[in-house]
This record gives sequence, C-alpha cells and structure tokens, in this order.
Amino acid sequence: MMEREQITHEELEEGAVLALDFGKLNKVAACGQDLMPVAVQDADSGEVLIVAYANEEALEYTRREGIAVFWSTSRNELWVKGATSGDALELIEICVNCEQNSLVYKVRPKGKGVCHTKDGQGRSRQGCYYRRLSGDGLEPV
Repeated sequence: MMEREQITHEELEEGAVLALDFGKLNKVAACGQDLMPVAVQDADSGEVLIVAYANEEALEYTRREGIAVFWSTSRNELWVKGATSGDALELIEICVNCEQNSLVYKVRPKGKGVCHTKDGQGRSRQGCYYRRLSGDGLEPV
C-alpha cells in the first residue's frame, strides 16, 4: 500500500494504487463538529452510494427538505448534495442503528450520478464505490 502523501489526486480517485486513509476519523474529529456517519443507499437497488457525515443541522435540513444533506468535513460547512451538480438525492427514509450513532439514508438519485468523480465518458458515476480490492491494488467494479 502506498503512502497517501506520495500519490496524486487523480491517481487516488482513478488509479489502481491502494492508498487507504486510515486517518479519516481523526480528521473528522478535528473538524470541531458533533457528527455521525451516514451510509447512503439506493432505495430501489440497495447499492451503497456514498458514506458521509451529518450533524444536527444537516439531519434537520434533510428531514425538512426531503433531500440528502451532509456536513462536509473537508470544507467544514453544510453540504447540500446536488446544489451545484444537480445530482440531488431524494430522501425516501432514514434508518437509525441500535446505538443511535449512525444513520442510513435510503434515497433515489435525481441527477445523472452520485459521485463527484467522472467515468471515462465524463459522466458522474452512479456511486462512489466503483473499484474493488484486487491483490495489493484496485480494479474497476
């Protein structure tokens, strides 16, 4: 596995090199918000589309507006999914786990895709999980 500091942004998102971010939760904790993880699942196919984080403000916005909203840990601001891309996620239901410390948003995508990355034809990918572990690297799903 390669050190994340040695890999370009494009290699990270498009390449076959394995460079997992085991420090992500430390970065989440350092953003200064009380957050919980949110797994976002396609309500029809069951596919996991994205994993993000929500604070109380994001959850209330999601419930009020009926679209998936998160807290961006990198920008430290409310992230209304689809506000700039048009790739909104219509909320179907919210599930809460047994310890009430994580959520599942069941959604229906309303745009051309979900992920901020693009496929070979320049289209938004349907979900963020478009590669799988293969040996010591990654391969397309």
